[in-house]
Amino acid sequence: MAEAAVPTPPGVVPYLTIAGASDAIEFYKKAFGATELSRMPGPDGKLMHAALAVNGGVIFLSDDFPEMNDGKGGSPKALGGSAVTIHLTLSDVDAAWAQAVAAGAEVVMPLETQFWGDRYDQLRDPFGHSWSLSQPGAALSPEEIEKAMQAQR
Repeated sequence: MAEAAVPTPPGVVPYLTIAGASDAIEFYKKAFGATELSRMPGPDGKLMHAALAVNGGVIFLSDDFPEMNDGKGGSPKALGGSAVTIHLTLSDVDAAWAQAVAAGAEVVMPLETQFWGDRYDQLRDPFGHSWSLSQPGAALSPEEIEKAMQAQR
């Protein structure tokens, strides 16, 4: 039986190209509590499309198909990194950070309270995508932020 199509959510939806999309889905479930909404494998088993719910939003993803891109891979691993960071605002960033790291995310920037007041970090998933996680902190005035930034220098 064919799986029902997931309606496209409004707004901006990141679409990730991944070498190993099925493995990435399992990682995102463990690391970020993602829920799989749909999966469309091609005849060769590679994922043509999948949709995940993550932290109240949706991401789309597919396997890398260099054969559809003049032989050039489009995943972060094929490109040598990613210029995009996927950001999650969370109510318990400490628990989310620990869960993502335990699942295999690489710490790029440690989780700390930043000069602008938020707890913030940056991670890299095993597939090369960059993620930042934050928890809003105290609302600081521009002057307080400037003073805190100067104190870090």
